[in-house]
Amino acid sequence: MADTVSEIMENKNKVFNDPIHGNIELHPILVKIIDTPQFQRLRNIKQLGGVYYVYPGASHNRFEHSIGVAYLAGELLQTLKEKQRKLRIDERDVLCVQIAGLCHDLGHGPFSHMFDLMFIPKARPGYDWSHEKASQNMFDHLVEENGLIGVMEHHGLVPEEDRLFIKELIDPPKVEEITEWPHHGRPREKAFLYEVVSNTRNKIDVDKWEYFARDCHHLGMKNNFDCHRLIKFARVCEVDGMMQLCYRDKEVFNLYNMFYTRFSLHKRAYQHKVANSVEWMIRDAFLEADQHMEIKGHDGKTFTLSTAIDDMVAYTKLTDAIFDQILNSSSEELQRAREILERIMRRELYVCLGDFSSQQPQAIIEAQWNKHLRGGNPDDYVVELVKYNYGMGAEDPIKHVRFYNKQNTDEAGPINRAQVSLLLPEHFEEKKCRIYTKRTSNEDLEADREMFNTFGPAQPHQA
Repeated sequence: MADTVSEIMENKNKVFNDPIHGNIELHPILVKIIDTPQFQRLRNIKQLGGVYYVYPGASHNRFEHSIGVAYLAGELLQTLKEKQRKLRIDERDVLCVQIAGLCHDLGHGPFSHMFDLMFIPKARPGYDWSHEKASQNMFDHLVEENGLIGVMEHHGLVPEEDRLFIKELIDPPKVEEITEWPHHGRPREKAFLYEVVSNTRNKIDVDKWEYFARDCHHLGMKNNFDCHRLIKFARVCEVDGMMQLCYRDKEVFNLYNMFYTRFSLHKRAYQHKVANSVEWMIRDAFLEADQHMEIKGHDGKTFTLSTAIDDMVAYTKLTDAIFDQILNSSSEELQRAREILERIMRRELYVCLGDFSSQQPQAIIEAQWNKHLRGGNPDDYVVELVKYNYGMGAEDPIKHVRFYNKQNTDEAGPINRAQVSLLLPEHFEEKKCRIYTKRTSNEDLEADREMFNTFGPAQPHQA
């Protein structure tokens, strides 16, 4: 009997016209996942949070980024599959890694990293939670709520194994913490699959390739890193008993460009002092509103902004729209939160008094600042420590990358810095401490600036 029209349509790839990657063709199971409320939620979560309040073009969302990551994951694996048949990459592997790329950001909350790095740590101190864990939970919820087990089986996946594999790919453990093989989704000989979406070994993964390209495009910045060229020169080699992603030696400078792009984006956009000011304000508004927001979850239970992360039904309802919900509310309980957001709308932001280089932990600087206030209110200020680096703290990430050469494509090893360039950086991280004041009157601002000028220069500077 012939397939119905709907069945035929379900089994066809779909083409997305993307401003970054052009026409992207995606497998039907990826389209099925995209067409769920849990994934569509990402349309309403800004990729760059408060950066949109500084760069008017940065209006893109987690939705399109996630589709791009799935696409690049497929491009990389198809290239490896064609060039290295001995790796035995099958269609199941490709689909699972693409699904992981598609779903890796499902767990992001309103305004992306503001929620998981600023709001939750303050609202629930010491609580063991991350947006990666939330992505794993949301993926399970998405599969069950939308009846996708049968769809997975229909397309050749083995749900019992592959669901676990996809979740492992979303949040793999740090490579240096691995002694025995920690994964259950795929055996040790396919270790390289765990480096595609989230690479804990050296931070080179398709997630970064995608957001570098997309963020630069929307921020109006040049991107000197070419991921499509790098894909062509990617190979899997056995290094120290582990199959890992390696690259051609001549691509080392391309990789340094990649890491410099990361550093530059953090310096110019992600850690912009005004963008961070907006995010501190949104965080404070959320903290004020936290206990006064009722979000319905599973079985009609109610949750607050900070507890909704424990229930995927409730968490699905949390997007950037919470900002407008608070702003347009007439509730007396939300008045203090509303006043903070109204300040953002009038551009009366927390003022950055200045910054200085520091190697001290944030808690120590904060304690010193509070002591320096001499009776002032610590709640009137925000002390933040920002880091600009190449992705691995003060370390050169290229030390953890292995390269092969034209003569021997099956063996890979480290590369000598002198072979690359004599102009490479000596340091790979800088830390700056910033202090913001929440006070608004000219008199208070003048007093706060004076206070900062006697505090900042007195601090120990970077060696």
